[in-house]
Amino acid sequence: MQTLVEDIETLIETNASDFEISKRFKQAISVYLDSLPDLFAQTQGKDFLVRHTKALDQFITQMYKTVLRRMFGNYLPMRNAIPISLMALGSYGREQLSVYSDIDLMIVYVPLDGYNTEAIIEKFLYLAWDAGLKLGHRVHKVSELFDAADEDITIRTAMMEARFIVGSNFTWHSTQRELGRIRRYEPRRFIEAKLAEAETRQAKYPVSMQPNIKEGVGGMRDSQLLYWVAKTRYDVTNLKELDGTIFTEESYRAYRIALELIFRVRSALHLASGKQNDQLNLEYLPKVRKMLGFSDDMKLATQVIEAMWRIHNFSSIFVTKMIRPMFYDASRLPALRGQWVHRGVFVSEDKVLASFHLKAQPIESLLNILINLDDRPYCFDDSFVSQFTYTTVPHPRSKTVKQLLRKLFEREHTYGFLRLFYDAGVLAELIPALKKALFLPQFDGYHHYPVGLHSIQCVKAFESIDDPDVKALYDTISLEDRTMLKIIVLLHDAGKGRKLDHSEVGVKLIRPVMQKMGFSADITDDAALLVRHHILMSIIAQRHNIHSEKTLYKFMSIIKTPRLLTLLYILTYADMSGVGPGTYNAFNAKLLNELYHSSLEVAQEKERITDAARRLKVEQRIQRLDTFKALPRLLQKKILSVESNIFFSLHSPEEILQIAQRAREVKTYQYALDFSTGLSIEILRKIPLNLTYLLGRLGYLDVVSMEVFTLFDDVKYFKIDFLQTPTPDMYESIREVVEESFDMQKSVSLEAPDIKPDQITIDCEHSKSLAELAVHTANQRGLLAFIIQCLDALDMQIVTAKIHTTKRRARDHFLIEKTPQMCNNADRLIPLLCKGKA
Repeated sequence: MQTLVEDIETLIETNASDFEISKRFKQAISVYLDSLPDLFAQTQGKDFLVRHTKALDQFITQMYKTVLRRMFGNYLPMRNAIPISLMALGSYGREQLSVYSDIDLMIVYVPLDGYNTEAIIEKFLYLAWDAGLKLGHRVHKVSELFDAADEDITIRTAMMEARFIVGSNFTWHSTQRELGRIRRYEPRRFIEAKLAEAETRQAKYPVSMQPNIKEGVGGMRDSQLLYWVAKTRYDVTNLKELDGTIFTEESYRAYRIALELIFRVRSALHLASGKQNDQLNLEYLPKVRKMLGFSDDMKLATQVIEAMWRIHNFSSIFVTKMIRPMFYDASRLPALRGQWVHRGVFVSEDKVLASFHLKAQPIESLLNILINLDDRPYCFDDSFVSQFTYTTVPHPRSKTVKQLLRKLFEREHTYGFLRLFYDAGVLAELIPALKKALFLPQFDGYHHYPVGLHSIQCVKAFESIDDPDVKALYDTISLEDRTMLKIIVLLHDAGKGRKLDHSEVGVKLIRPVMQKMGFSADITDDAALLVRHHILMSIIAQRHNIHSEKTLYKFMSIIKTPRLLTLLYILTYADMSGVGPGTYNAFNAKLLNELYHSSLEVAQEKERITDAARRLKVEQRIQRLDTFKALPRLLQKKILSVESNIFFSLHSPEEILQIAQRAREVKTYQYALDFSTGLSIEILRKIPLNLTYLLGRLGYLDVVSMEVFTLFDDVKYFKIDFLQTPTPDMYESIREVVEESFDMQKSVSLEAPDIKPDQITIDCEHSKSLAELAVHTANQRGLLAFIIQCLDALDMQIVTAKIHTTKRRARDHFLIEKTPQMCNNADRLIPLLCKGKA
């Protein structure tokens, strides 16, 4: 900096141009920014942010001095005499400015004759911009500050963190008086606005495995909200001033350690990405991990998630504690005492609250309070969360605690209690099996939440089942099975984060939990089986041919009984529903339901069930329908003569009749589009359909299932379901693609995907009439259309297709009519799929 000062002074003395001066500043700033990675390696955390802030203070101070020297020359007055003050705002004011964040500056002045303050300010701003500073600024007269703050909550918030940099101390003191007046003006209205802001922000940036460490739940904004409330209520300059009055030194230290990690991560993230970036994406995680000295990406991500939990917990509790006196209505006290469920704890409109004057209660007392509540959903005020946060859970846990936990699981509504334990930080203390997985991220392209929150969301789904088929089954199971299953739903992923398979680790964890909660050896064995195979039903439904007799018998040889099949079905529903919005959808609901009923049929029959026997049962149900009896005899015969057994397995009797009646009316083709859940295209045609063109043009959408059946009178039926729901502006273009697909001259350019021979399986003995083609390969755009093109080239007719695609893998199964073309050309299909020639 000294060299810069000397160079600038030389430039001024030689009457250099504004351009030359700004260029020298720009050069110095660039050199400084290039040195930041080295500075970060030495300091990190809050110390790095303070040093960075002080360095920028020096640049701004020197720029302001330079402007004054240029304007006044050798007649420079004392700085206090010039009624201008430069102040840092926002994160810059808090000395928490990250590398690529905007430098928020407020310039306050008093317009005095003879000083030309507006010109000084203008020249300073131009110099700062020309020098490359990313400056955000406000310019106010001292007399305007109150009105500006009153008009805009954002301006008022920024002013609360104003820090003097350079200029007139007199102007700064005048500013401080105005800032004090602003702080004292309608504090309740200000705090209400900040709380509403926080609620909106937290809804927009919820807990995530790739968190926004500034705006997300538990991010820096939560910490700032705590400071803004403390500043408004107590006029503190540092939160530590409230140590011993609002919170304890121990709790504040844990909060500061968590915040220090977030400071370190944010600075590293800015440096790693080379821009203002507050989202800890997978892309930057390895770079950030190296910069912070962590040995493992998962370890860093886990610690960040846990740190953000702690910041949110501490901020929420003590914001509530500080504002309660402002919002407290003393006239309600007699009524609230009438709602006490325990001295100092009361329920108001299904919300449980506690007095902050109540000493921390023993864990047994707190659990008993929960047990004695009516069995309905509750939410919990931060004052009651505080009781659980600062209680002590004895280790090992007492027998009483274990018994009380079982009673909580026996209730119809347990989700709210589990969320309370998570928010308070005692979930892993009460249920130690969750300890290693609680904040563990799941970077698998599937889950939306860390393990702990995913598990709790699964319990929420378990207690509020909205699939009528699953709910009907849930209503039939015993209280003991419901309780066991709820515990399994919470602990099914507790084994994650280890080197061994998480399902096998989960078995070792679930057994002692069930035993300590008093379940029998048989129930404990059942729980272990369900944990070991908790993903089996989902895998089979989405990746295998569930109409294969072999698949069903193998599945039931593992699950063993209809009771355990029912419990696994409900567990699978809860697990998928807790993954994230839209994961459990109409497509996989139908697959799971079909798998359940087909497997149940297998389990209940003493003799093996063939496809033909299953079809016969469906035919009998169809023949009993009045709508079938009302049809012409010829049409009845045609319906029952449809060749495919799978057609009868996939559709209900009512659906079969509806399809048949529409097929009777087809002259050339007809189709229907359904945009309600994803995209569904249903086609009945007599003329050829260019399926390769259709799938190629819609290759930007993921196919989840496809049916192709020959009905009667040369009518062929197609049903293709896509995962994504198109936007309304796409509807017309999709209709055009479907219409164009009846022109066999149309073609689409398909890039041959990379499929290897060992990723292809052909089973010509799948059944008497069907062969199976399975392609398990990397997910690639246009893959399905390419496979269809190859099958068409060899005149192989698809009967149905099972498509399962994730971000990384495609597992596609096709049942193909066992014609001479199929079996004779099977050897030619593999090289064709692998970019060979037919």
